[in-house]
Amino acid sequence: MNKKELMSWENCLTHHIKRIQKDKNRANELIKMADLRYEFWKKHHYDKKYVSLVVDGYYEVIKEMLTALLYTEGFKSGNHECLIAFFKHKYPEFDYESDIIYQLKNIRNEISYRGFFVKPEYFEMNKIEFQHIIKTLRKIIME
Repeated sequence: MNKKELMSWENCLTHHIKRIQKDKNRANELIKMADLRYEFWKKHHYDKKYVSLVVDGYYEVIKEMLTALLYTEGFKSGNHECLIAFFKHKYPEFDYESDIIYQLKNIRNEISYRGFFVKPEYFEMNKIEFQHIIKTLRKIIME
């Protein structure tokens, strides 16, 4: 898998980020959708052959929460990497979590664009991390 570095926030600001009016309503709608997705993936027991879909689902939850966070700060980006770069820049105390999200984004891209099948062990080893990140993002957004 590609081991490139996360794009810098400065690069994102220059090329991929739009400044917008802070939009708490849009952020709240995204949180509702993320919560619904999270509830779905947390509740369902799945056969091991579906683990790639579950990992993709957890990534979507985190991506929607990062997008909501940007809206609360008055930014918009269609670039997933810039969502992570913003989080890493704005909340340096969550550097470890940012790195996990970046790794998850790369795995999700492998799933979506190359038909990569995630080993069940990967999800089992990282499930608690993903859930921690989701709770952390939710807490930050709601503050």
